[in-house]
Amino acid sequence: MPRYDDMAVRSLQDAQVTIMDKDSLKFLQELCDIPGPPGFEAGATRLMREYVEGYCDQVYNDKMGNMMFEKTGKEDGPTVLLAGHVDECGLIITGINPMGYMSFSQLGGWFDQVLLGQRVMVHTRKGMVKGIIACKPPHLMEMEERKKVVTKDKMFIDVGASNKDEAQAMGVRLGDAVTPDSKFYTVEKEAFKDGKPAGKRTICFGKAFDDRLGAFAAVELVKALKKGNVKHPNRIVSAATVQEETGARGAKTVAASTHPDVAIVLDVDIAGDVPGIDPMQAPVRMGEGISITVYDGTMIPNQPLKELVIGLCEKKKIPHQFGYVTRGGTDGAFIHTSLTGVPTMVIGVPVRHIHSHVGAFDMKDLEACMKFVVELMKVLDRKTVDSLTKI
Repeated sequence: MPRYDDMAVRSLQDAQVTIMDKDSLKFLQELCDIPGPPGFEAGATRLMREYVEGYCDQVYNDKMGNMMFEKTGKEDGPTVLLAGHVDECGLIITGINPMGYMSFSQLGGWFDQVLLGQRVMVHTRKGMVKGIIACKPPHLMEMEERKKVVTKDKMFIDVGASNKDEAQAMGVRLGDAVTPDSKFYTVEKEAFKDGKPAGKRTICFGKAFDDRLGAFAAVELVKALKKGNVKHPNRIVSAATVQEETGARGAKTVAASTHPDVAIVLDVDIAGDVPGIDPMQAPVRMGEGISITVYDGTMIPNQPLKELVIGLCEKKKIPHQFGYVTRGGTDGAFIHTSLTGVPTMVIGVPVRHIHSHVGAFDMKDLEACMKFVVELMKVLDRKTVDSLTKI
């Protein structure tokens, strides 16, 4: 039997991925699988450093935990920040009752209905302990109680303990992180458009796509530029930022650590091609290219930069679509108001079912994102970047 990771890599290779090599695809799987909720990202950032530091001119971190990967193309060129947050939505243990069940609080935004019945991993000082999120069975609920949504405060984590002493002997204590027990896998299928065959598509399923995909694209860019000996007229800083899901806290320090002249936030966007979603609420669709965020609840993008991005996509035939989010935001919220102001854009990969145990994205969209960032780095010279803020 082939190993799980071998099967995942082979299925991606069979889809004729041309931008990323076998090592890239293996790294993508490892990065998505590794646990790292807000405040507990060190394992993920160390994995990124081990993977890409050989392609960088400099690697360093700030005191918040953001990790930066630099590559200089031109010493006096502008500094371009590419930020992708490396934290995933998770939970934290806040109590152990006498029967050995654990209460928890959320690290990031969880919808109550996606948690119940899911497998989780509790990360203790003695190692990982598997558990399940459960509640009182419906057989013991009154009829009116059954009709109501079970909220997080009525749920608990069961690790198989029968009392508090057993749970503590397993290593569980208050403050332990909890992450979804969910592995990366792929499905390759025939694609159809307007009733006609449209080649093959590789759909990836797994946890933490929000925003390991952005963090992956940021560091993969450095590798692609180095391996391809691609000339770029700037200093690139690819940053794996922390604690975005709990208020974009890493974004509050990353600009002070890097002093960017322009910033591209690489995140995901909500794929609206899901039953029950009005296309006017979420216009972006999986498989239709990168998402260019024209507006969100925390940031209006720099308009000259937006037009530059759109024009580049049109010129280089990079599939793209326009997205917006009326509630919520990204690391761009704090980056664009840092220092004396930083012209900023958010570019996303459409993902279905974000903030749940299993999301889904189309590999072609990630490829389009990779092509876009490489092409953008070629044109962001000093004159172009200075023009973004001229009035």
